[in-house]
Amino acid sequence: MVRAKYQDVLDLGEKLSIENGDVKEENGVLHVSGTAKTQYEKNLIWDSIKAAGGESPSDIVADIAVADTSVYHRHTVESGETLGKIAKQYFKDPMKYKQIFEANTDILKNPDLIHPGQELIIPNL
Repeated sequence: MVRAKYQDVLDLGEKLSIENGDVKEENGVLHVSGTAKTQYEKNLIWDSIKAAGGESPSDIVADIAVADTSVYHRHTVESGETLGKIAKQYFKDPMKYKQIFEANTDILKNPDLIHPGQELIIPNL
């Protein structure tokens, strides 16, 4: 029953290809563990847990590690995106585009010129 409550969390884990994923249900508590690629993906998992169980759910225990702590995330630019839109997606603040630009000066020369297919580092802030 508790597994069904958190099915969206489990589905998200599969979609994100969480490594070493493990799910067990014991005494009405769901135990999930695994390794997310980045902190951003770990945060997505936690947001999904909170959406299903509230701010402090007592029927789930999650142990999610992060494989790459050197960056917040790696983002592949899609058509129509700007650094401001990307900053808003990850940081809820389009003005943080400057930090994304600074983290990518090896491939970006102008913050107004990004191209589909470029992989950008989204820095830890």
